[in-house]
Amino acid sequence: MSFDFDFTEEQLQHLIPRVKNLSEWYESLVDVLPQYEINDIARTAAFIAQCAHESGGFTILSENLNYSADGLRKVFPKYFPSAEIAQQYHRQPEKIANRVYANRMGNGSEASGEGYRYRGRGLIQLTGKSNYQRCSMAMFEDDTLLQNPDVLTQPYYALHSACWFWTANKLNELADAQDLRMMTKRINGGFIGLEDRVKHYNHAIEVLQG
Repeated sequence: MSFDFDFTEEQLQHLIPRVKNLSEWYESLVDVLPQYEINDIARTAAFIAQCAHESGGFTILSENLNYSADGLRKVFPKYFPSAEIAQQYHRQPEKIANRVYANRMGNGSEASGEGYRYRGRGLIQLTGKSNYQRCSMAMFEDDTLLQNPDVLTQPYYALHSACWFWTANKLNELADAQDLRMMTKRINGGFIGLEDRVKHYNHAIEVLQG
């Protein structure tokens, strides 16, 4: 299977201008996207738009949790209900991840370290031990990602994991319907960054249509 339109490296340059390894991304996209039936303009535009928002234009493949105490109170008020607690985690990404992601998504307690070990990685910030496990079985048929989560910071596998998430959450159907709102909710759990995602999508449609 291949794309049903002419997808060029020059188009990709317009869509993710900040990446330094453009050719590597282009070759990976050409190889991987059609395997997941992301091969027409609407699906490809939606995929690249959502991934570009999630990854800072394909440049951030590991979640940055370097929050100040004030930032923690704003972003994670449930986990940092007081200034005193937030201050104990100020600018300590590993401690922050272990608290915020503890006892959910298949992770153990805060002391287990699994919150940080299985923090967001890849183009769609795959998060949580259970997601890593499911994705690893789909991609490798073993527990490669549990043993070495940083595999997902390599472009080829960052892309594969995003495509796995995309397919598992039936996002091609929403791309066909141009339902960016519901697509964002399935990726993000809410509507954070919706305006930026729509902007990326409209630009991608324009570029890919030539």
